Amino acid sequence: MKRILILESNEKYAEELKAYFAGRKEFEVAGVTGDGAEGIKLMETLAPQVTVLSLFLQNVDGFSVMEEAKRQGRKTDFIVLGSFSDDKIINRAITLGARYYFMKPVSAELVGDRVAELCSDEVPVRETLERRRAGTVEERITNIFMAIGIPPHIKGYKYLREGIKMAVEEPTVINNVTKGLYPVIGERYGTSASKVERAIRHAIEVAWNRGRIEAINAIFGARVYIGTEKPTNSEFIALVADKLILENMV
Repeated sequence: MKRILILESNEKYAEELKAYFAGRKEFEVAGVTGDGAEGIKLMETLAPQVTVLSLFLQNVDGFSVMEEAKRQGRKTDFIVLGSFSDDKIINRAITLGARYYFMKPVSAELVGDRVAELCSDEVPVRETLERRRAGTVEERITNIFMAIGIPPHIKGYKYLREGIKMAVEEPTVINNVTKGLYPVIGERYGTSASKVERAIRHAIEVAWNRGRIEAINAIFGARVYIGTEKPTNSEFIALVADKLILENMV
């Protein structure tokens, strides 16, 4: 059974997380608090495998908690919850040891899925490397989505993420998204190819409607899109996949 520590100042959401983990037999909620100073003490006494950490805490903020854990050499995986998609904040969290960064609101189920990945039992070396590789790609995709304003609660988020992962693994799939990408994603999620296409298009439109063009251009290192112009589904998937490949993340 894996020990989970929840450091969250929003009492309602903290209870939601606690109830979710309590309902999964592989987890033990070792402690819950919205006070950062108390959280540091609980990390010392409880030695949790994973700490779900909000950046906004009472007395001591989330960054300070992570800094203290790093100083003390505490071995806990952090899943960080924040309210900002600013690259500087995300990069700081990752530098301090965050395995995942989620921008609120985020469902307890999604947080739980990532905790389960971090707490998975020992597996053969090859499989472990494959999981790390997939996790690294997923983390970077998540950070890109956050920076450009694609919220995790819409269906297109997970479909788009899946499409990008497919394009990273097999770049030629982007040449035939209608027959080679949408149907595969639809089968994985129990829906139709047409619904996958529409959901992905909607996710991209959400980002553009939020006016994150400068953030998009900053991420991709050039003025890729200007004004109201937005890419097609295949263009956007190819753009992100190419970036990940060029960064040697596969």
